[in-house]
Order: sequence, then structure tokens, then C-alpha cells
Amino acid sequence: MSNIPETFGCNVFSEKVMKERLSEDTYNALIETIKNGKPMSEAVAKETANAMKDWAIEKGVTHYTHWFQPMTGVTAEKHDSFIAPDGKGNAIMEFSGKELIKGEPDASSFPSGGIRATFEARGYTAWDPTAYAFIKDDTLCIPTVFLAYGGEALDKKTPLLRSMQAINIQAMRIIKLFGNTTAKRVITTVGPEQEYFLIDKKLFNKRKDLIYCGRTLFGAKPPKGQELDDHYFGKIKPRVAEFMKDLDEELWKLGVYAKTKHNEAAPAQHELAPIFTETNIATDHNQLTMERMQVVADRHGMKCLLAEKPFAGVNGSGKHNNWSISTDTGENLLNPGKTPHENAQFLLFLSAVIQAVDEHQDLLRISASSAGNDHRLGAHEAPPAIVSMFIGDDLEEVLNAIEADAPYSDKEKEVMKLGVNVLPRFAKDKTDRNRTSPFAFTGNKFEFRMLGSSASIACTNVMLNTIVADVLEKYANELEKAEDFNEAVHQLVKRVYKNHKRIIFNGNNYSEEWVLEAERRGLLNLKTTVDALELYTRPENIELFKHHGIYTEKEVRSRRDILLEEYSKTVNIEALTMVDLVRKDFIPAVMDYTKKLADLINSKKAVSKHIPCRTEISLLETQAAQCDEMFVRVKELEGALKTVPYTTPLETAQYYKNKIVPDMEALRAIVDEIEVNCDREFWPMPSYGDVIFSVQ
Repeated sequence: MSNIPETFGCNVFSEKVMKERLSEDTYNALIETIKNGKPMSEAVAKETANAMKDWAIEKGVTHYTHWFQPMTGVTAEKHDSFIAPDGKGNAIMEFSGKELIKGEPDASSFPSGGIRATFEARGYTAWDPTAYAFIKDDTLCIPTVFLAYGGEALDKKTPLLRSMQAINIQAMRIIKLFGNTTAKRVITTVGPEQEYFLIDKKLFNKRKDLIYCGRTLFGAKPPKGQELDDHYFGKIKPRVAEFMKDLDEELWKLGVYAKTKHNEAAPAQHELAPIFTETNIATDHNQLTMERMQVVADRHGMKCLLAEKPFAGVNGSGKHNNWSISTDTGENLLNPGKTPHENAQFLLFLSAVIQAVDEHQDLLRISASSAGNDHRLGAHEAPPAIVSMFIGDDLEEVLNAIEADAPYSDKEKEVMKLGVNVLPRFAKDKTDRNRTSPFAFTGNKFEFRMLGSSASIACTNVMLNTIVADVLEKYANELEKAEDFNEAVHQLVKRVYKNHKRIIFNGNNYSEEWVLEAERRGLLNLKTTVDALELYTRPENIELFKHHGIYTEKEVRSRRDILLEEYSKTVNIEALTMVDLVRKDFIPAVMDYTKKLADLINSKKAVSKHIPCRTEISLLETQAAQCDEMFVRVKELEGALKTVPYTTPLETAQYYKNKIVPDMEALRAIVDEIEVNCDREFWPMPSYGDVIFSVQ
């Protein structure tokens, strides 16, 4: 790609393309819909659809699809051609406004949590005009939401758009109190950093666990891992560099602001980070990024692994959700600023986030819940399952001074009082970053580090937008009635910090001491996905979502059940894969190896009973004993799988967590011991060392 500015977004039906191809009236009307939510007329939809079709056909496109994000966590698409009969036995190319606005995919075959029965097939996709249409794989993709026949959301995009609307409404109330009369809208922005692994495709195809599950279920630790820290930010290997180059070019053509690429901590691990965009666009772009990573890797003879913990003993992959709040005029509301006026506003929004995270720890933990992420959270590579916040020493000192009505350290003779006394000028990056914190303030944004690498960022940002909107509403209700606004802001920030500072922790979140301290503070420690999801349908959570129009009670309950079922199905597939590998691969392999040892012992004894066979006998006894234990463990796992209680989604998931997962761990432990002692010639699949150092 020689000219990036010219080719960037060339496969996107962007504002620039709209302006070139639509009449002035239609263009202006469409922009009003996109920016301010104004209802769209039939005439605008018709002209837009025709312009989209002509633009796409000129680029060689013959089909279109409503591109949506169901509760599977991946995207979905059904392709229709532009072909229509002309009544004379010929074909013409048509695309109507109705086809642009609405589609009808089968809703019964997607997860619905009981909202849809198998025989209730009708569902609808509806165009999301705030997200640009784009061309992918010679198909015009139209971003849409996905709804059931009864109007319930069956996707991740609909509640995200609702949450963006909720925080816009409440944040606008706050900034107006600070005298802002120019902003028309408040938006949340996200920059999701995406971690991933690249391995050789030939070795991937020799491991059934990777093929079926996306992660390894067995594997002894290799002689070398990430101990030397030589991979992190190291020189990018030529094969990987070529992949990254092609990936950047594909993403740029799709309008994705892919910015940073580097090696991560573990061998074969890498990261891509984009520039911030509005939350709904960032969500679309991250889904596209994950998909194109896998497509481009395949072209380069590699496989891209997005599992949270594809290899035991080395770092897993997360997705750092960098979240901020801005006005449509470009003011970042989480930027500390330089004046008392701006700082008072900043500290109020900071307080809102602190209170929201403290009051809704469960919802943030739920947003990072999955069977895959359970293997990652709490290891010395990712935050623990305890939600806490890092704000840095400087901000903590400021809030301490406000709480105590005491002098701030830099202003020895001045008592901190918002809107009255001069406030300190905070430097964006004056404090260190805290890599161990789940939710860290990093200058003008918060970085949520708990999210797993394969997850959609939609759920996390629904939660963030909603909980902050809820707190801002309470603040606005209080401050709009205040007689002395400055004093009311001061007292509010003071009260919030006093009541919610337990959530702030600037130390090492990996330490055992923090786990004990968090318990003393009364913070939640939801160690597994099932533990977290049990809290999803608490009455106060249901009321929160209903109040802000994010979910109905039926939608909340359906999402909890969908996530529980996904957990159970994931663990079930992994357990069945382990049984299959042990029965069909590992037991036969060990039997072949022990037969070789026995034959060797017998052949030596046939020559002379005085020839020593201590090594062969020791190996034979060890492998035979371990094989017996492996057989016992696999039978235990098989038995447990036969008695799964398919009652409620919660009870089923609890059984998988409490019984199946421990049985899987016990089976893995003995298989990994056997691999260490087994002849490489007999081991039926590539080792960890083979796989993670396969791409040069």
C-alpha cells in the first residue's frame, strides 16, 4: 500500500463517499440521523440504498449481507445477491431502501436464552446507520442490530447503542451545569488492544485440542518459555512481520485505525492496538480485526489463536479496553485539565467512575467472564478476579485532601475546595502505570484489563456506560437543586470518595496480601465465570438495566442463561476432546512405547540374564504405572460426563465448574507427566516447544 491516506477506508461507504454520491438534501438528512438520531425518511433510505449498491457494484461486488453480532460472540452474515428479474427473462441489479433497512434471518438458531423456541423462527436485522457499510470478501456488509419477533435484543450491538444513549443523556446534564452550551452530545470512546498468538498451521493441524477447542488441553512445559523476557518488544520475525503488514493493509482498507504492533511477553504472542473511536464503531472494528487476523494468518500458513490461555505455563492473551468520555466538540471529560473550572468537572466525572465501579463490581466482573478467561485471571499475567481501581498517587492525594478539608501537598497554605480555591495542574502521565490493576486510570482514560482476548468488547462497554450513567443521573438530580453549585460539587466529591475509596488500590494486585486486604475491605472475589454469573440477575441489577432502557428483565435473564450455557458447552467440548485424545492417542502411544521397552528388556535377557536393564525397567515401570493412572482418570471424567444434571443453566454450569473442571485438571496433570518421560517418537502430537517456537 503505497499511499495510505488515499487507500485508507477505500472499502468503506464513508461520509466522504456519501457526500460524493448522495444529493445534498439526502446527505444532510442522513448525517442528521447518524449524528443526532433524527428519524430517517423512506426517500432517504431509498436513495442511500441505490448509491450503496452502485458503489459496491463498481468494486466488483454482487452480494450484500446484514452483518450483525449475535450472542455467539462472533459476527453473522447471510448473503443475498443484487440480482432481480426484469420480467423479460433477464436480470437487473437492485437494492431497495426496504432491503437496506430490514432483513429477516432465522432467529431460532442463535442463542436466545429462552426468548425464542426452535419453532419460532422469525427475527429481524435492522440497519445501524451510525456504523458505515463496508466491503469484505467481495460482499457489501451492512452493520445491523438483531432483534426477536417480539422486539427483544438478541445481539450485542442493540444494548450497546442503548447504553451510549443513556450516558449521553446523563453526562449532558452534568456538563450543562458547568456552563457548557456548545456540546450537543457526549460520547464514549474505546481503543481495544488485541493480544493473540501465531503458530504454524501444519503443527496446529496435528493437535486435536487446538482444532476443536482453540487452546491446548495437554502439554508439558518446554525447556524454555518466557523466562528471559527476550520476546517482549523484541525484533519481529520476518514471517510475522509479513503477516502484520498484510493485516494492517486489510484493516486500513476497512477503515480500522490499526496503529501499534509488537511482540508480547510469551513466545509466539503479539499485540495490535488501534486509535480510539466511538464505542459502537470500535466494537465493530474489533470484531473485524479478530476475523481478519485469522483470515490473513491462514494465507501465511499460520493459525491465529485468540484463546485466553492457549498454552499453560506462559502468559495468556487479554484485550485491554481503554475507555473514555468526550463531547462532540472534542473535550475529553476525563482529562484533568489546567484550570479550576475544568478540574472541578474532571474530579466530578472521576468520582462518578469511582462510585460506579465500587457499586457494580459484579457487573464489570461479569463482562469479563468466560470459560477461557477463567484460566487466565489471577495468574501473574492478568489482573485477579477482584475488581479494583488504580488512580495514581497524585490523584489519591488530591482526593484525600478534599476528604479531610486539608492542604494539598503542593499548596501548603491552601485548603482543597472545588470551584473556590486554585486546584493543582495535573500532568497526564505524572504517575506510573499499574499493569496489575484491573481498572487503571492512565492519564485521560481508564484501561480495563480483565477482558479476555476472544471476547466482544460490547458487553464490557454496555456495563461501563450504564453504571456511569446511573451515577451521573444521581449527581445531576442533586446538583440541579443546589443553591451553591460550587459548594455542592465539593461536598459531593468529598462524600463519594469517603464512601467508595475502598475500591482504590495502587499497589500490586498480584500479591497474596492484596487478596486478604480486598476481603477485609469487603470487595468481591468472584473467582470463576459461574460465581460471577450467579449475580447477574440480582434485583438491583435488573432494575438498573430497566431504568436506563438497556435490557428488559427478560433480556437480562436470557443473557445470564446464554452465558451459563456457553460456559457449560465449552467445558463439555473440552472434556470430550480430552477423553477422545486419551482413548485414541495417548493410551495407544504409551502402550507402544512400553511394548518397545519390554521387547528391549526381553531381547537383552535373551542374550544374557546378566546384562543390566535398570534404565529400561525403570522407564517401563514408570510409564506403565502412569498409564494405569491415566486410564483411571479418564474413566472418572467419562463417568462424570454421563451424570451432568441438565436441570437449570445455573445448576448445570455449577456441576461443570465443581466436578468436570477438577477431573479435567487431574487428567491433564498425569498426561503431562507421561509426556515428559515418553519417547518423542511415540508421542502423538507436537510438543509445546515445537508449537510456540514454530514461526521464524
